[in-house]
Amino acid sequence: MTAEEVTNDGQSIPMEGEDITPKKDGGVLKLVKRESTGTEFPMTGDKVFVHYVGTLLDGTQFDSSRDRGEKFSFEIGKGQVIKAWDIGVATMRIGELCQLVCKPEYAYGSAGSPPKIPPNATLVFQVELFDFHGEDVTEEEDGGVVRRIITKGEGYSKPNEGATVEVHLEGTHEGRVFDDRDLTFEVGDGESFDLPTRSGESAAGYGTGRGIPVHYQAKVMHIQYGFGKAGKPKFNIPPGAELLYKIKLTKFEKAKESWEMTSSEKLEQSSIVKEKGTQYFKDGKYKQAVVQYKRIVSWLENESNLEGEEEEKAKALRLAAHLNLSMCYLKLQEPNPALENCDKALELHENNEKALFRRGEALFVMKEFDRAREDFQRVVQLYPNNKAAKSQVLQCQKHLKEQHEKDKRLYANMFQKFAERDAKKEAEQAKKESDGVMEIEENGAHEQTAA
Repeated sequence: MTAEEVTNDGQSIPMEGEDITPKKDGGVLKLVKRESTGTEFPMTGDKVFVHYVGTLLDGTQFDSSRDRGEKFSFEIGKGQVIKAWDIGVATMRIGELCQLVCKPEYAYGSAGSPPKIPPNATLVFQVELFDFHGEDVTEEEDGGVVRRIITKGEGYSKPNEGATVEVHLEGTHEGRVFDDRDLTFEVGDGESFDLPTRSGESAAGYGTGRGIPVHYQAKVMHIQYGFGKAGKPKFNIPPGAELLYKIKLTKFEKAKESWEMTSSEKLEQSSIVKEKGTQYFKDGKYKQAVVQYKRIVSWLENESNLEGEEEEKAKALRLAAHLNLSMCYLKLQEPNPALENCDKALELHENNEKALFRRGEALFVMKEFDRAREDFQRVVQLYPNNKAAKSQVLQCQKHLKEQHEKDKRLYANMFQKFAERDAKKEAEQAKKESDGVMEIEENGAHEQTAA
């Protein structure tokens, strides 16, 4: 496409390129200056890295990332840049260099961007795409699961924890499709359906897709988000494998949020998820169990509309949730959250045997043997028949003794080094004083001789 653009000074500038706007209204024209050898285009949500030079129609440069010596980055389709860029860069491949001619309605409009860009200005950008990658959707932002939107859904609602979702998924490993099916399940319960671990399931997007339908791919790149060290023999997936899932979310029914539930509903649902968590625990699925027990805490922790038997039942459910969470975290070798949940349980029941014992276990793992011994001794004092606590007291004493002996050796060596250093300093000082006396005597003898 070629057109004539008349500038403010009356000059006509040929505007070349393909109309790439969805409306085909000529709002953004693209002219490829250098082809790319790549095959993939950025998708909605991808972070792109570009260099650009921006000019007005008369050739006046108003901005340049190249002059700053730093690539510019933004996320496609998030409204972080002018419309023309969201449209134009999405059509580029890595290594491509192109020209984008952007009409005012796809740039800064009637307001412009003073002082460099006047109102109703058509802008010309030279853009080079260097790289792009998907959105990191892990809570830890460790790059373990990267999601890329293939087709954006309509609307803004998304599944929450406990929502029932309907999806079609296709899982591949090294180009081989190992899983291709339609599924209906509850978010947080994916492992029961041979999906990746709980953390990977959530990060892969079953609970993060916005709108219906949304179609996206999620690349599981870290071992803790996939099938882990065990792999998945059923699908012939080796340990620590990277996985690629293409997921189409077609329907979901959100679970009620805490504020949408009555007090009675919270109690009823808490009992249900407690049993669910207990089954997960028995099956060794500790992360899934944690999800269920956390839901009980979130529902009942600040519930103030209960009285009598219902209040006692809520307290018992909260206590059980914290005790079970502490056990799950100990199994997962995460002593800090185990300790926190023991403290919460002891706030509800200050002499609870399990809470004291598990707090001692958490402190033992953290090598805080003094504090651990105090908890185990308290268990023995309150519950004399607890043989495990008696044994743990002895273990703490053993470690404290070993620690004491180690400290004695350390301090002995330290004091020996200090003594040697001080002796060396004293010897050096004595030598200096001796040398000074000799020098005085020699000078005195010299003066006597001269006299």
